[in-house]
Amino acid sequence: MADPTAPGAGPYAAALPSYLADGDPVPPPPRRSGWRRWLPLALVIVVVAGSAIGMLTYLGMDLGPQAFLIGLVAAVLPVPVLVSIYLWLDRYEPEPPWLLAGAFAWGAFPATLLALGVNKFFFEVVGWSDAVVATVVAPVIEESGKALGPLLIFWFMRRELSGVTDGLVYCGLSGVGFAMVENILYLGGHGFADANSQYGPYSGAQLVFTMFLMRILLSGFAHPLFTSMTGVGIGIAARTPRRVVRWCAPICGLLLAMIMHGSWNLMAVLSAEYSPLFFLYGYIAVMMPVFLTMIGVALWVRAREGGLALQVLPAYAAAGWLTPPEVASLGTLGRRHAAKVWARRVAGDTGRRAMRDFQFAATRLALVRDGMNRGLDTTEAQRAESAAEEAQLLSRLAAARQVYAGRDPQMPPAHWDGSSYQVVFPDGVARPVPAPAEPVVPLPMLLPPPPPPPPGYPHYPPQPYFGSGPAAG
Repeated sequence: MADPTAPGAGPYAAALPSYLADGDPVPPPPRRSGWRRWLPLALVIVVVAGSAIGMLTYLGMDLGPQAFLIGLVAAVLPVPVLVSIYLWLDRYEPEPPWLLAGAFAWGAFPATLLALGVNKFFFEVVGWSDAVVATVVAPVIEESGKALGPLLIFWFMRRELSGVTDGLVYCGLSGVGFAMVENILYLGGHGFADANSQYGPYSGAQLVFTMFLMRILLSGFAHPLFTSMTGVGIGIAARTPRRVVRWCAPICGLLLAMIMHGSWNLMAVLSAEYSPLFFLYGYIAVMMPVFLTMIGVALWVRAREGGLALQVLPAYAAAGWLTPPEVASLGTLGRRHAAKVWARRVAGDTGRRAMRDFQFAATRLALVRDGMNRGLDTTEAQRAESAAEEAQLLSRLAAARQVYAGRDPQMPPAHWDGSSYQVVFPDGVARPVPAPAEPVVPLPMLLPPPPPPPPGYPHYPPQPYFGSGPAAG
């Protein structure tokens, strides 16, 4: 049994599992070893690398070096902006960079190569027209190809996809990668190469500029927007214990993505064959409202991740593992930034990095505990893995806290025991102080100097800050 003053031994420790209340270590869950653990990852790497070689070889041979280079430069220009938007959306619990890069690469190469092959087959072998292929075949194949990468992450690495935000990020990056390679084909081939062969390089550059305005500035969000519908479905499936919802949500999201993609292509076909007003009206009346709605949904689900910490983590504060101010500081991105500024003030850059690690571990802890409360783990092995991750995250929180705790000269030595603060007063005696109704978060900056005293006011020498020693917790 752990010491009664240690974290996890507060008066409300029963709110958590016994191994957290008692402080007993949790053995790590059994892990797959050998080739079965690495085979899926190896296959994905081979598929992505082979598709990249095949797709880049096709583009280089079909477009020619000059057109390929022009299309590549024009297509890459919006990529940093779009990727940074998804990284900004993923700030509460950042995903592993290699998985984000993998989702982008999947959309860029395997998905585009699959779409190119199938579309060419139906156009050249089956004999369907461009309009039929664009409105019927392309939406199904392209959306399925883009969604397959995030679905593989959901199937084989479910813990790395913990909600709607993660689904939006992975699917959005897959859509950005797909749009980049498709834009190389359109801007370099249908733009510069075709116009250059008929009218010269000036006309080619002019057509590339026009297509850049239409395909990237006005509709660069199209592919990420379509695939985000699948991302919402995958995110819903990741947070539900019901098997029916786990299967139906991604399928419904994928179908909605196909319908939106087909509608977009149909507007382009009708605009080319009849009147540009078809595309104009559809763009203003349909696509822009959907796009703005998805922005609102993305911001709402991201804010909900911060709210989830405020809902789940108070149980850990009641058990003594966290303090109420620590929980309150996780509620919004503004509070998190203020906490990192404060940690940097009291412990330098190391303190800021420790606070960032603390916030990530706390957010992940809230997601893990929420999943356990929801019953997302259906097998004994999954429950053991969640328990081990929970204990590991608590240890990570404690390690990060040691970097900056007790270093603020404006705070008296104190620790939280789960029900009240044990504050060391100037006489050296620790007395319990009840927690306020609203947790008080320390100010993240030094207080301004006091105003000068009025004339004739007696001058007192400055007093040192109380509480410069290390805190107890």
